[in-house]
Amino acid sequence: MPHPRRFTRRDFLRTGAAAAAAFTIVPRRVLGGQGYLAPSDTLTKAVVGVGGMGRAHLVYPGSVLRAVCDVDRKHLEAALELAGPGVDGYADFREVLARPDIDIVHIATPPHWHGLISMAAAAAGKDVWCEKPMTRTISEGRAVVEAVRRAGRIFRVNTWFRFTDRFYGFGTDVKPIKKAVQNGLLGWPIKATVSATTGFDWKFYWSGLTHARPEPAPPELDYDFWLGPAPWKPYHPHRVHGTFRGYWDYDGGGLGDMGMHYLDPVQYILDKDGESPVEIAADCPQQHPDACGSWRRIEMKYADGCLIVLDGENRDKSAPFLEGPKGRLYRGFESDIPGLRDALAALPDPEPQMTDFSQAVRTRTPFALNETNAHRSCTLVNLAKIAVQLGRPLRYDPATETFPGDEAANRLARQPMRAPWRL
Repeated sequence: MPHPRRFTRRDFLRTGAAAAAAFTIVPRRVLGGQGYLAPSDTLTKAVVGVGGMGRAHLVYPGSVLRAVCDVDRKHLEAALELAGPGVDGYADFREVLARPDIDIVHIATPPHWHGLISMAAAAAGKDVWCEKPMTRTISEGRAVVEAVRRAGRIFRVNTWFRFTDRFYGFGTDVKPIKKAVQNGLLGWPIKATVSATTGFDWKFYWSGLTHARPEPAPPELDYDFWLGPAPWKPYHPHRVHGTFRGYWDYDGGGLGDMGMHYLDPVQYILDKDGESPVEIAADCPQQHPDACGSWRRIEMKYADGCLIVLDGENRDKSAPFLEGPKGRLYRGFESDIPGLRDALAALPDPEPQMTDFSQAVRTRTPFALNETNAHRSCTLVNLAKIAVQLGRPLRYDPATETFPGDEAANRLARQPMRAPWRL
């Protein structure tokens, strides 16, 4: 296989269809590596998608950047300027994956690409750092889980509140909240409310245009490759780059943008990393088939009675974040449980987590938010999206990851991809 071509500013972007016929992904172990890094080795990485978030992650501790990739020539040129010498640029992610000298692939594309590139990167012997949401559909998430396991790779999703930083309006990280719940101080089952009152903004401004007139795609953008597995739609600048989140084909509005940030810690706090809700209901206006809209309230109930409420309208302005039969926990870590902080000091901490991605790669230790639990937290996001799109109650089977007897919901959970792309 020839060495992948270096991108220059004089190059024209090639189409995805042409590239599909030209490249085959070869695992690193076939190219001479063994898929293992000695602790002394330098970790090398590539960033795929450098229009916004990708440029923010060109540098992080424990790795050296070797390549950047984007289907927009202007984005690529800007990233190469920031990256400096010694970094190659590509228009096709498969050229990046063919390089045996890259250990980690950071995926910062729009979400409709996350599943496919994660799977291809794992198959090529790369470890994966993926932006949120992990995948756009439930079936893509399951496929990523299986691909990462097959290849024996290390995977993480880029949301971190379950293990570090202050959790939005709480003035604390998640650890003491988890500690209170796991030690039974609130009782069981628990209701969690995610709303403006409890510290969260659902960003309803991520809405698509419903009557956008088609325009010619700009020459620097390979729009067909940008669409990739998504259905073909006429180009309009609002569909791509900074405003793509407003369209169901690529993301899911505020649910897609903020859902994993908000809901992954809730899943962790409630010890639901291996489960999913069984009942989902959405109160919302009828949705446009293309453009994401707002919603009023979404409820997701587990088999044991635990309930997650997404209060989009912020109806309950006195709602606690967590409520159980023994007490309530409010924004700012305020509580009606007497002596909560003192009680926590004497109780055992949650299990330690691997929170250093570079160390996880070096030691081959699963990261704190890996393919398995990230898939379950992304499923929360995708269940909420499906309930909003259909506007009616749903029943879900977490074991089979299907909606029994509900073909409309199942179609949204396992949406087909545009040829030649497939899982």
